[in-house]
Amino acid sequence: MSTPYPFTAIVGQDDLRLALLLNAVSPAVGGVLVRGEKGTAKSTAVRALSTLIPEVAVVSGCRFSCDPGLPDPACPDGPHEPGGGLARAARTVELPVGASEDRLVGALDIERALAEGVKAFEPGLLAEAHRGILYVDEVNLLHDHLVDLLLDAAAMGASYVEREGVSVRHAARFLLVGTMNPEEGELRPQLLDRFGLTVEVAASREPDQRVEVVRRRLAYDDDPAAFAGRWAETEAALRERIVAARALLGGVRLGDGALRQIAATCAAFEVDGMRADIVMARTATALAAWAGRADVTSEDVRQAALLALPHRRRRNPFDAPGLDEDKLDETLEEFGDDDPEPDPGPEGPGSGGGQPPQDGPGTPPDAGGGQDDPSVPPQEAPLPPAPVGAEQQAVRAAEPFRTKMLTVPGLGEGAAGRRSRARTEHGRTTGARRPRGALTKLHLAATVQAAAPHQRARGRSGRGLVVRRDDLRQATREGREGNLVLFVVDASGSMAARQRMSAVKGAVLSLLLDAYQRRDKVGLITFRGKEAEVALPPTSSVDAAAARLELLPTGGRTPLAAGLLKAHDVLRVERMRDPARRPLLVVVTDGRATAAGSQAGTTRSGAAGPGGRVRVPGAHGDAVALASRAARLHAAEGTAAVVVDCESGPVRLGLAGELARDLGGTAVTLDELRADSIAGLVRDVTATGRAA
Repeated sequence: MSTPYPFTAIVGQDDLRLALLLNAVSPAVGGVLVRGEKGTAKSTAVRALSTLIPEVAVVSGCRFSCDPGLPDPACPDGPHEPGGGLARAARTVELPVGASEDRLVGALDIERALAEGVKAFEPGLLAEAHRGILYVDEVNLLHDHLVDLLLDAAAMGASYVEREGVSVRHAARFLLVGTMNPEEGELRPQLLDRFGLTVEVAASREPDQRVEVVRRRLAYDDDPAAFAGRWAETEAALRERIVAARALLGGVRLGDGALRQIAATCAAFEVDGMRADIVMARTATALAAWAGRADVTSEDVRQAALLALPHRRRRNPFDAPGLDEDKLDETLEEFGDDDPEPDPGPEGPGSGGGQPPQDGPGTPPDAGGGQDDPSVPPQEAPLPPAPVGAEQQAVRAAEPFRTKMLTVPGLGEGAAGRRSRARTEHGRTTGARRPRGALTKLHLAATVQAAAPHQRARGRSGRGLVVRRDDLRQATREGREGNLVLFVVDASGSMAARQRMSAVKGAVLSLLLDAYQRRDKVGLITFRGKEAEVALPPTSSVDAAAARLELLPTGGRTPLAAGLLKAHDVLRVERMRDPARRPLLVVVTDGRATAAGSQAGTTRSGAAGPGGRVRVPGAHGDAVALASRAARLHAAEGTAAVVVDCESGPVRLGLAGELARDLGGTAVTLDELRADSIAGLVRDVTATGRAA
């Protein structure tokens, strides 16, 4: 077994280490969500924490880690007699992004259940993580139904597996740690709320600290055992402190004054529901126990708010997590008259609100895999460079609105989502088939129907049905998939006329919000002047697309063909990367085309310039004809498309409608895009150019 990196050897990352230690002291806090860039010691810290958690006593031979002093009466391996058992280290179990539902919650052998009446259950990762740590890297990339199962188990302390009337329940209490890179997409606010604490991490920008990180990492890689030995004393001291804090936790007093501060803080920041109040109370209590104090102070409440509230303040997907510390201090001061006098812990007044230890014996060189200086605020990843040559300043987007649901026709097989119809593992049952590989979803009626004609030949004598493997039928199900929604936005001078760009940005922002809620990937292409540019390559981060849209200026001629041809190139590459994810092309324009290429018969986008731009040489060709031919390229490949017609005024040319016909899609006006318009609630983008 490899030697884990010492927790106390991690450089910086005070908030991350403190949040993990508070959960080690009080698992009821509800886990930690760590947001930030890669290479910032997230995994290192989580794996190192498991060595600090005291050993757990388990029933010998129990696959579900039952406590011999209080065994679970419903344990599938039970019943167990109290007493005995053995001690082992707490486990750190990692949930891969591509894990299946059966791998997470466990699998029932349906064949044995039908043929033998036996509940043959193979435990999953939730059972393995019981009384330990469950670490989910890139939790924002997990399918929604897996995240729901995971957080339900964390909240209830138990996992339930149901398969065709056969059910198994087992205890599943664990310290949940999730990590994510916001650039790869956000978690839904409802799921964010289920994590007790959240911290933002980033690599230090301080050269001396980065040097220390590298020095310690190299020392660890050269000789892990010797490096860990140099930190053994501080590791043991920290382990003892966790044990002492756990023992003190039950005796910590949360007074009425602290409770009023907690309630007032949650109310002042308009946090939904009561979970935030409860988490803050548990966190403040754990902070006091960690500092060795018997009473919760205002500083504990303040620190608890900074850890428990930032991710609960998001009102929409484009809000950045955060907390106004000046407002927090004002609220605590206003409601802090009844605070008890701080009771210095065993380490004296300087032990404070629980900052974890930083340095060990002789401050040996540390190695943490890219840790952070807590004094440096998290750095945002830079956006791609803004389009150059802007003729008009960027305008703010109008207020977003709820849009109609645009869907791709037919039946797909892409990643689970909420937009277009698809064959999925979850959804309504539409039929049955022979299983390919392991049986996951039994179609009971089809299985019985397949087995019934053979009962006499199989010598059936009792009431039970004699079932063979060939009789088993897999249920086929239909649900919804996520799509790639590629926006092609006209940023030319015609869009700036009559202040249309504000309304256009509001419409695109509304569609981005809809894409976020439906778990789509999104991309953004803009065109103006003589070129088209990929402002944002296809990504799961709708936030990045919204930020890029906000900076979009307008001006110049309208190279519509360049935008469509660039979209064709992007979709061609994405089809090779992810063939199962079907695209939806959304062209936002008034349909005018005033810049074109000089080559007749051009069917390709031409040479790509710096920054992913596509230039269409010349501006005197037949711009409309070239745009029409570019649109027909998409139609020939069956790309679902919709044109958002931005034309306004008393005289309308109807060019967007002609473009939609060339694309084989449909056109909607800005008004028709609204879900509350009288044009209908659902619109399918079809290859014949009409709404289904």
